[in-house]
Amino acid sequence: MRLPVRLFCAASLSCLLLAGVASPVVAWASDSAAAPAAVTPPAAAPAVSMRHGVPDSFADLAARLLPAVVNVSTTQTVKSGSTDDEDDEDGDDQLPQMPNFPQGSPFEKFFHDFMNRQSSPDAPPRRMQALGSGFIIDASGYIVTNNHVIRHADKVTVTLQDNTVLTAKQIGHDDRTDLALLKVESKKPLPFVHFGDSDKRRVGDWVLAIGNPFGLSGTVTAGIISSRGRNIDQGPYDDFIQTDAPINKGNSGGPLFDMDGNVIGVNTAIYSPSGGSVGIGFSIPANEAQGIIDQLRKTGKVSRGWLGVRIQNVTEEIAEGLNLTPARGALVAGVEKDGPAAKAKLQTGDVIQTLNGVAIEGKALPRLSAQLPVGTVAHLGVWRHGKVLDLPVTIAALPEAAAEPEKKEAPAAKNAKDVSFAALGFSAGQLDDAARQKYNLPATQKGVLITSVKDGGLASDRGLKEGDVVTEVQQAEVSTPADLKKRIEAAQKAKKKSVLLLVHDADGLRWVPFPLNGDDAQ
Repeated sequence: MRLPVRLFCAASLSCLLLAGVASPVVAWASDSAAAPAAVTPPAAAPAVSMRHGVPDSFADLAARLLPAVVNVSTTQTVKSGSTDDEDDEDGDDQLPQMPNFPQGSPFEKFFHDFMNRQSSPDAPPRRMQALGSGFIIDASGYIVTNNHVIRHADKVTVTLQDNTVLTAKQIGHDDRTDLALLKVESKKPLPFVHFGDSDKRRVGDWVLAIGNPFGLSGTVTAGIISSRGRNIDQGPYDDFIQTDAPINKGNSGGPLFDMDGNVIGVNTAIYSPSGGSVGIGFSIPANEAQGIIDQLRKTGKVSRGWLGVRIQNVTEEIAEGLNLTPARGALVAGVEKDGPAAKAKLQTGDVIQTLNGVAIEGKALPRLSAQLPVGTVAHLGVWRHGKVLDLPVTIAALPEAAAEPEKKEAPAAKNAKDVSFAALGFSAGQLDDAARQKYNLPATQKGVLITSVKDGGLASDRGLKEGDVVTEVQQAEVSTPADLKKRIEAAQKAKKKSVLLLVHDADGLRWVPFPLNGDDAQ
């Protein structure tokens, strides 16, 4: 079951204290941190003494690492009536909700007037403050933190463990992985920590988190790695380390250490019913973070490898429809025109099973391909109609996201000859110019239009909606309702347990499996 997801960064403490108890969320773990006093080289620190696999104490390790962890404080000017508050994913910078006071009471009038003043367009700009954590990775003053800690900030300051306050310059940030790099100038070398090899750390290993939960700087917590490769639906590159080391709002951007004192993760989010720690925190693995930070340090931006395909995981139902055994790999749901995959002759319906000889699953492909240098040639192991092909593909740079076209009102489409597929829970009709205009589809869109979806039916359960377009059935193109019916009947006659439909919806193309129960799936 997927966790309910809503991410937020630590905001000003005044807003935090006014916030009520929220519903369960995955929350950004931002706040303030500590600073360096004595500069003890990380490599010189004593190892953690272990007895029967349990540390005797974390004191020596904590004393060594604390000076390299910092408090990141930001200030932002928010104009009244602006949408900045709405864009703040943590919701902490939003005004408190109106309490339920007795009607006509002085308290009701006071809060009503207060809320109106704050939301009025004529109200003066507000100064919002937020706290987060960070850690120094170089004696010259480079500091890693989360992007959501410093985004939209007018001013960023860093407080060291000895309470020295330094103004920080933003070197670069990456929205997709939520990482940012800062730089401070210091008259003396600063203590720093190193990235470790996060791939070597296993579930059950001890870890130490240091940060500034709720503004309480220099807080040390310990726990273990609870899981690896967590996907919390925050983007295509999700590969989080899950830990039960207590992480709270304010820990965002802080380091997760192994017992050798190496940074194996950047604390980023928590799952929480109340905004506090319940023992489920998420960290960006060091092996992913280090490559991003290196690019930000060199160029101030991040360049990612790009294959130019839309993919989805191969489920048991999809595998059965493809006659693929076992069910593994990344199913190609679409190929970008003139993209690297198109030039390498990849096709919709192909299953990418290996990347440079390494077996992959669907969710991992975007992250792994993004890590490949632009211009290099990667080898894809592709399953196609029962055969395995080795397709070389030249990695291109991920293009910038294009602005969405403006949607226009359109007249209703007329589908007089709709065909009902009652067992599948939808009806389909001809895709004509009126339908393309109504559903904002391009003139080149081909396929069969879904004209209605039955509430509670199979199609509804699989997320299909009116206006979606079926373009293929069992990897064969369809252009009319009759084609669609014919292909489904052919799958039934072949005694397939399920039939695969390639559906174009608001998010793009995806393969949707439908179970076939006898002869009634029409």
